[in-house]
Amino acid sequence: MADEEAGEAKPKKKSAAMMTIVGIAILTLLGAGGGWAVGTMIAPNVKSAEQANEAAAEPKPAGGEKKEGETGLPHVSTEANNVVQLEPITSNLAYPSENWVRLEVALLFNGPPDVKVAEDIHQDIMAYIRTVSLQQIEGPRGFQYLRDDIQERVDLRSQGRVSKVMFRTFVIE
Repeated sequence: MADEEAGEAKPKKKSAAMMTIVGIAILTLLGAGGGWAVGTMIAPNVKSAEQANEAAAEPKPAGGEKKEGETGLPHVSTEANNVVQLEPITSNLAYPSENWVRLEVALLFNGPPDVKVAEDIHQDIMAYIRTVSLQQIEGPRGFQYLRDDIQERVDLRSQGRVSKVMFRTFVIE
């Protein structure tokens, strides 16, 4: 009687192991099929987004407003509006020195724009940003103090030729 029970137990172990292997194989196939199905549903959206980005990156003639290879908003420097957008200023702070600031500024001139004055102001703002600590520019009040300090430096550097400093972006990392 013990031999009969032992004989029956061995095939059950083989069939249990075989059922486990078959179950894992089926689940693997279902997972792979599901991944493929989700991938085909998402892939057309990714391709259309890539095509839209490529179409947006192609330069379009807009009456000479943008130069070839220029991206983003155009640098406006015309006698009609007297505005000069300075190149972005990226610098680290005085303390903590691992924090970085990116600042984009535009200047409104009283008369015709002066490129030399604009470049001097750009360098002066960059030098000033390197002396500022994070604690000085935290919060809305700190940002207002920074704006006031930069406006004062621009007034001194331009000798009254720049009437307003316009902040386009201000990012601290």
